[in-house]
Amino acid sequence: MRRAPIVIGATAAGLAGVLSFHTKPASLTLGGLSGASVTRTSPTTSVAAGPPTGQGTSGAGPTSTSLTPSTSTTSSSTTRTATGAEVNYNYGLLSVVVTVSGKKVTKVGIGFLDDGGNFRSQSIDQQSIPILEQQALQAQSANIQGVSGASYTSAGFAQSLQSALSKLHVA
Repeated sequence: MRRAPIVIGATAAGLAGVLSFHTKPASLTLGGLSGASVTRTSPTTSVAAGPPTGQGTSGAGPTSTSLTPSTSTTSSSTTRTATGAEVNYNYGLLSVVVTVSGKKVTKVGIGFLDDGGNFRSQSIDQQSIPILEQQALQAQSANIQGVSGASYTSAGFAQSLQSALSKLHVA
């Protein structure tokens, strides 16, 4: 019984410390993510005449990125683009944009990325996403190796990639 006041006091102090702790989200720099702009679009495939147009920017927030999906049709080959499902990869949401020409994957990029301002996730994403994009181009499918140290990002990327490829009837 001599320890009871000490335990109760320490518990109250610890609880007060936890309840008063506030974090500030970090901003995501997109230097390592190629071709990303800051906009939010719906994950649908649209049809447009001519090549895909450039992406604009809007105030969607510092930690989200999105690319505008479009489909172009030419007489010699068909170029189509689709955005995969937004996948919760334990640190936030991500979706992948895939462009195919015929049945060949020609471009893979990030359609939407929101990590909630988590600095560690931002660092991992900036290093791993370019590698995952290259793996997807080499594999021509969602059967990618992933990146060591980025298991959650790799799994979410592969899941969204498979969703986009399924929309395009490629894999």
